[in-house]
Amino acid sequence: MASVTSDGTQVRVERIFIGAGCNRIVNNVSWGASGLVSFGAQNAVAIFCPESAQILTTLPGHKASVNCTHWIPSSKFAFKARQLEKHFLLSGDADGVILLWEFSLFEKKWRYVLQLPQSHKKGVTCITGILVSHHESVFASTSSDGTVNVWELILPSTYGGVCSLSCLDFFNVGRKPMVSLSLAELPGSNCLVLAMGGLDSKIHLYCGERTGKFTLACELKSHTDWIRSLDFSLPMCTNGDTSILLVSSSQDKGIRLWKLALKDVIANHRKQEMSLEFYIKGPAFVAGSSYYQVSMEALLIGHEDWAYSVEWQPPSSSSDEGSECYQPQSILSASMDKTMMIWKPEKITGIWMNVVTVGELSHCALGFYGGHWSPCGNSILAHGYGGSFHLWKNVGVDMDDWKPQKVTSGHFASVSDISWARCGEYVLSVSHDQTARIFAPWSNNNGSVNGESWHEIARPQVHGHDINCVTMIQGKQNHRFVGGADEKVARVFEAPLSFLKTLDFFTSDNGRVSDNLQVEVQILGANMSALGLSQKPIYVRALSEAQQVNNNEGIDTMETVPEAVPIVLTEPPIEEQLAWHTLWPETHKLYGHGNELYSLCCDHEGKLVASACKAQSASVAEIWLWQVGSWKSVGRLHSHSLTVTQMEFSHDDKYLLTVSRDRHLSVFSIKHTGSDDTSYQLVTKQEAHKRIIWACSWNPYGHEFATGSRDKTVKIWAVENEEASVKKLLTLPPFNSSVTALSWVGISRHNNHGLLAVGMENGQIELWSLQSGRRAEDGSFSPPTPALALKFDPFLCHVSTVNRLAWRDSERGEASGAVRLASCGTDHCVRIFDVYFPLA
Repeated sequence: MASVTSDGTQVRVERIFIGAGCNRIVNNVSWGASGLVSFGAQNAVAIFCPESAQILTTLPGHKASVNCTHWIPSSKFAFKARQLEKHFLLSGDADGVILLWEFSLFEKKWRYVLQLPQSHKKGVTCITGILVSHHESVFASTSSDGTVNVWELILPSTYGGVCSLSCLDFFNVGRKPMVSLSLAELPGSNCLVLAMGGLDSKIHLYCGERTGKFTLACELKSHTDWIRSLDFSLPMCTNGDTSILLVSSSQDKGIRLWKLALKDVIANHRKQEMSLEFYIKGPAFVAGSSYYQVSMEALLIGHEDWAYSVEWQPPSSSSDEGSECYQPQSILSASMDKTMMIWKPEKITGIWMNVVTVGELSHCALGFYGGHWSPCGNSILAHGYGGSFHLWKNVGVDMDDWKPQKVTSGHFASVSDISWARCGEYVLSVSHDQTARIFAPWSNNNGSVNGESWHEIARPQVHGHDINCVTMIQGKQNHRFVGGADEKVARVFEAPLSFLKTLDFFTSDNGRVSDNLQVEVQILGANMSALGLSQKPIYVRALSEAQQVNNNEGIDTMETVPEAVPIVLTEPPIEEQLAWHTLWPETHKLYGHGNELYSLCCDHEGKLVASACKAQSASVAEIWLWQVGSWKSVGRLHSHSLTVTQMEFSHDDKYLLTVSRDRHLSVFSIKHTGSDDTSYQLVTKQEAHKRIIWACSWNPYGHEFATGSRDKTVKIWAVENEEASVKKLLTLPPFNSSVTALSWVGISRHNNHGLLAVGMENGQIELWSLQSGRRAEDGSFSPPTPALALKFDPFLCHVSTVNRLAWRDSERGEASGAVRLASCGTDHCVRIFDVYFPLA
């Protein structure tokens, strides 16, 4: 997308990367016939392409967390979708709202269609649908309010056409709501069957005409705990018997297979057929003019924990038109025991057996919430407790050989802070999911934007507390960062040798680390402690000696995880590698604060780190200065009376700017008087806004800075050196939402031209062009000329609060055509953009 400023300069933004984890809830993921995967990431609906392992876009619109998504057509109906130009997506949230989206397969464009007029009163728990014809679909939704809605959707013939939506039926199931649904067409009649399962441990079968009411046909009682998943097969014709199969899974760890068989019985023989002998074989029901008998075909035992998901393998078409298909007798199940299983009947005995088992070995996961087939049936996808995806592909020729594949990854809770590496090689992010993650471009990949694709390449910290803030330590030393969490201690981490080799392989072609650095860095990786608080180093020599004695001896202690052996990655890693083998060792702890850490920053020379914690009084709101290297406390700055929300050093490191919940800004002068001495002085403290000040940022070319507040304003200030005071230069026009993030980048030094990125509580991001003349001889400033350069498209932005914005380089090179912007937000997303701003 592009925009033209008031001075005629065109600004263009291009999305490079989105990293996000999946909401930890059942029924959240759907694999469509389009080949794309949808899932909820907080309030956003994320669209993920398994082939490129990248999130393509996020769909804004929900005001609450997304609970479930469902494609129309789903992968089950891929054989019917060959001629479709448009695919549709349903998404339901925790407020009971269901939205309908349209995706153009050829134009790769998304369009919001409508919101279902009859919303549930509580969170939507499941959506299921079938494709009756190329232009007709029936879907059902259920909620924790105990209601089930059945809808008919008439699809438009052209992109952007009007969808016709009508409610076929609505019924209440009582105080024990349903949490799983499945729809199917009954063979031999013009009726639909809806299977529902939930908290009463029963399977309820409802039948109805395509345009009529649904009535209870029968109940299937066999499970002994909540029913978590249901899925109908397509009609099967074997030995002249027309039937469909229903598979169900439960928290009783069992999977049951049910057969709904069509009986060729006329109405005159109804009483004879409804005898006791008939019921011994299983429940029977009437739909239209046909009789159906239900029988339990098999009980599948193999999982050791709750079976959360079951799904039939999608059928393969037996004709070019896709009108006929063959339903494979293959079932995929996913469980909280961290495994997925594929079940098939033996050819001779017909007994259903587990033929494939894949799983996750991560120490931080509690299992899988769901498993899904790809449309062609050669890949299976699981999403787990840690918000992670796990993809396996059958690469075998003559026999099954399932291999793990790279997938997208990201945080599964609010991303609180981000920081660029000292040379911009990667982005480090921290989150309330208690992890720190590193995202970097993989230059060895031929796909994606600008010949590079971004992936998570390390998880340097897996903590036991929510992490609130982080800062990379700039300078020529090894990669280091300081993190602050919901604890009173700031922790310092240093990159191990395994990460340096991985980073060099990702960002260069030689894949070699310099000999000097390899000699200096003797730490290969880190071990996780039992409580997940400290990460202890693994030394190169200690590891080699331990491996000579025993592969596990010397590593396996009560405080470490024996499998946490660091590795060098030569391709984008999978979840198990990230969780186990990419930790950074903790080198120092910084004690002194009285409450949980909230904000951190480092100067540009890499000599000082400033830290602040949550505070309700002036004594606790003090800012501590730490000397990098010795990690001694060299200063305690007093000014604010409430939590300091953000701090930033000026680009010449002469000043430290701080803003706070107390609505004040403070500027401290910082001087290095000796090798180990630092002097500081409060230059000014003044009330700057009417509400909490959330963000601040310095102009890279001078001593101007910006502050952003909950009062929906951004103000530009300047430090008058001679007078040692701060002067307000201007206030930008009011924004429509609270300003929560700011970042200033320099575009042209000769006319002090810069771009100010503004992030808001509603997720919107705007770029403002600020241009002013040079300082006058008397030291005064001419007010900058502000102009709205670009307002990001909502499909590019976050869907909830922008927590931090960060330009990769504070000053853009004169020959450079683009500047790179990173952002993070409450919607679990880390986003990276290229902003093109050519010089006049």
